[in-house]
Amino acid sequence: MIPAPFEYARPTTVDEALQAIAEGGEDVKILAGGQSLIPVMRLRLAAPETVVDLGRVAELRGVREEDDAIVVGAMTTHSDVLADPLIRQYAPLVAEATATVADRQVRHRGTFGGALVHADPAGDLPAVALALDAEFVIVAPGGRRTVGASDFFVDYLTTAVEEGELLVEVRLPKLAGSWGMHYEKFNRVAQAWSIVAVAAAVRRENGRIAEARIGLTNMGPTPLRARQVEEALAGAEATSEAVAAAAAHAAEGTEPSSDLNAQADYRQHLATVLTRRAVSTAAGL
Repeated sequence: MIPAPFEYARPTTVDEALQAIAEGGEDVKILAGGQSLIPVMRLRLAAPETVVDLGRVAELRGVREEDDAIVVGAMTTHSDVLADPLIRQYAPLVAEATATVADRQVRHRGTFGGALVHADPAGDLPAVALALDAEFVIVAPGGRRTVGASDFFVDYLTTAVEEGELLVEVRLPKLAGSWGMHYEKFNRVAQAWSIVAVAAAVRRENGRIAEARIGLTNMGPTPLRARQVEEALAGAEATSEAVAAAAAHAAEGTEPSSDLNAQADYRQHLATVLTRRAVSTAAGL
């Protein structure tokens, strides 16, 4: 349970962090809270040459309002996200999902950006980012680029952040007014990973569902959008019957795994049930 030897860098700015990554050798890992990295290092499932700790990079922490978006620094802890009034006002879906992440100790150390870059398909935040159409701001020595959530999650534990780059912030569009949101999670025990979860954002208009965005957790190697459900809901009457009929499409196009927690067909059943619940709650039914 002791990690293999490694070099350690603790920069205080983004530029210093990029330099440390560039000089760190062939295998560099970013420490952004350590709730996922430290356990695998202790088991020697990962043995990086260099660890770059972002804990002192103050510019990567905090939540701010910027035009039509809420900007969350990548090193903002889960507990700070939960306490932030802008998140509660404009992105309550983020707060609701974050409240289910592990336990209080983990939420005080784990970070918003760290959880998203880790890209575990059973993690709670990636599907929420998809449902909200979040944007990810990535910095490299040559400048910055912005990647939409639909292109950010590339494969199992793999994102669009390339070698030598850093995720610096996440932009969440302001959704208020006629938007309702809900995160529905199913797990075996409290504080456990999701067996399946559903993030739903629904906009009602004149008694109908004008728009729905639905993200699925743990239904494939990456978080997924339930596009068939979204299409079925668009323009549908805001009734329990219409929601149930649309939710029946939730498992279409998914590739859930079978493991000790659940078989694939059970996860597909759960996706249907949880989508109906999440959309119904978000739509105020």
